[in-house]
Amino acid sequence: MAVRRRVRAHGRVQGVFFRDSTREEAQRRGVTGWVRNTQDGSVEAVFEGASDDVEALVWFVRSGPGSADVDRLDVDEEEPEGLRRFEVRS
Repeated sequence: MAVRRRVRAHGRVQGVFFRDSTREEAQRRGVTGWVRNTQDGSVEAVFEGASDDVEALVWFVRSGPGSADVDRLDVDEEEPEGLRRFEVRS
């Protein structure tokens, strides 16, 4: 059964390969969704997939991929939409 989480990472998260690292980890785990930089300097992402894989990806983002420094991570549960791939959005 698929689950969906929307996360927003705050801190030093832009310009540190955060989006690409997240994409690689999502693809490795078979999680679909997207990741993007936001105007306020945070990074927002949506993850859909098996519960264990999505939760592992949330923890991956929480720990700050690469040289990122995550001060706070907001996580919201949402209804899955049936996304088919993972992409980096601009």
